[in-house]
Amino acid sequence: MTNHSTGSPDPVRTNDYDAFAEAYSAENENSPVNAYYERPAMLALAGDVAGRRILDAGCGSGPLSAALRERGAVVTGIDSSAGMLALARRRLGDGAALHVADLNDPLPFDDGAFDDVVASLVLHYLEDWGHALAELRRVIRPGGRLLASVDHPFVAYTIRDPRPDYFATTEYAFEWTFNGRRAPMRFWRKPLHAMTDAFTTAGFRLTAVSEPQPDPAARERFPDAFQALSTAPCFLFFVLEAAPADA
Repeated sequence: MTNHSTGSPDPVRTNDYDAFAEAYSAENENSPVNAYYERPAMLALAGDVAGRRILDAGCGSGPLSAALRERGAVVTGIDSSAGMLALARRRLGDGAALHVADLNDPLPFDDGAFDDVVASLVLHYLEDWGHALAELRRVIRPGGRLLASVDHPFVAYTIRDPRPDYFATTEYAFEWTFNGRRAPMRFWRKPLHAMTDAFTTAGFRLTAVSEPQPDPAARERFPDAFQALSTAPCFLFFVLEAAPADA
């Protein structure tokens, strides 16, 4: 959940997670899209993480970090929102390795510091993925993995603020509402080939692309959302291997 400024002239600040951290965290905790779709899919793709050093890039209030830690991973979290990190520290404990960091800037870690990086619903906040992916590749050991989820192009191009040119990289705005409070958001959408090109340019090998189904446990609790998520894609997931520097 990187708080990326797009330079928009809008008077209302977009992507301002500090302003609605508590409300967003509460919504994210049990929502069908997050708790019964995106997080289970990320954990399934991660597989056995016991003993692995994992960077949660855009960790927010820490639900994915907590789940990975429960599975035996050694987790470090970064986010550009101090408000979200305060909630993550409340969840994970004072000893948790949490850092305020923006994916547009150099990361405060050594080369090869991590076995894996998870970037859960974060890259679509960035217009240019080049620097962020280069930094993520730098901090992953050769043979390690990047697991990333983004808004599915189906959603970005046909449901939210449709645009005629699929091949252009364009920004789009929408609003979330938490407890009656408006939260203006702004994302960037890219065609699929631009995403995969960015990954390979940064030194990653694409090993899997996933369009998952929701957790069956959502069928009874959220029947409408379960039906929607079962029949139309919401997010697109990538598993990428950090290629050796000489590859």
